[in-house]
Amino acid sequence: MDKEIFVTRSSMPDYVEYIEAIKPLWETHWLTNMGAYHKQLESQLKKYLKVPDISLTVNGHMALELAIQAFGFPRDAEVITTPFTFISTTHAIVRNGLTPVFCDVKPYDGTIDETKIENLITEKTAAIIPVHVYGHVCNIEEIQKIAEKYNIKVIYDAAHAFGVEYGSKGIGAYGDASVFSFHATKVFNTVEGGAVTFSDHKIYEKLYNLKNFGIRGEELVTEVGANAKMNEFCAVMGLCNLKHIHNSMQKRKRAAEHYIRRFSEMEGIMTFRGNDKATKNYAYFPILITDIYKSSRDEIYKKLKEHGIHARKYFFPVTSDQACFKNKYRYIEIPCARSLAEQVLTLPLYEELSDEDVDKIVDLF
Repeated sequence: MDKEIFVTRSSMPDYVEYIEAIKPLWETHWLTNMGAYHKQLESQLKKYLKVPDISLTVNGHMALELAIQAFGFPRDAEVITTPFTFISTTHAIVRNGLTPVFCDVKPYDGTIDETKIENLITEKTAAIIPVHVYGHVCNIEEIQKIAEKYNIKVIYDAAHAFGVEYGSKGIGAYGDASVFSFHATKVFNTVEGGAVTFSDHKIYEKLYNLKNFGIRGEELVTEVGANAKMNEFCAVMGLCNLKHIHNSMQKRKRAAEHYIRRFSEMEGIMTFRGNDKATKNYAYFPILITDIYKSSRDEIYKKLKEHGIHARKYFFPVTSDQACFKNKYRYIEIPCARSLAEQVLTLPLYEELSDEDVDKIVDLF
């Protein structure tokens, strides 16, 4: 068998570059607890992401879980969200003692259908958690209007949207907070890591307490908190990868554009449209294999796997149909989300993916 091609491949700096960057840790022995590199990465990401404020965490899931907790919603509150997302989004809501309310998505980009949100709002609704799925930007303006009308919070799951800009601002500057993942599979990674971005600095203090046991001094603990700090090794990896992020995205763009050229010749294969007002980060390359195509999504998935190409059914099934959540919450029609879940296939995309690799993949369709 030829070399295997996975859906993603972690971006890494040159080995010597990283080793040189972590050398000072052997001098200071300061490996965690908001050290110099942690602070430096926060500062650089704040500038790069064009956001008012930022707090780093151990991973993207804890970023979302703590962001929700920071707003202090009542334990029986409802949160309107999308079922077309990674399971972490729903887990973070439920683990905060809140009830997810699943809103359908738009068929052309997979983001939450803002026209269906208002009908789901009840006296218990505390927040909306939309997802910029695949880096496609939600309808920020309409979601904000709804939130202001009903005095509810908006926390964006921006795990897929690192570096995306909308208007003159970074995507993390919208809503009451946005959450990013820096997992090894993401377009920007710190091996494991995450961040919450926000405009109200009081949220920074709240998150600091939540991610550091509530410790505010050697003998002072002011709140009940967790341990969700990013360590210095991960922060250094982030600092190194951030130096190369533009080049990495350009290489991903080249591969994505080659995919698009090839698939434009195939009837029944669709690529997502996205939002024309937003920049792209080329984090993923999802396609839709429609009913008019000669083969089904599952047939293509199996064929690719037989040839060592590991595409993924992102996201199947929808989170509301997963065993841990099925039939536990209010029943809501979500035909578009389920249709996308049956047809979507996310193909390999990473900076080292060559045109020859893309051709090998597409030739199997």
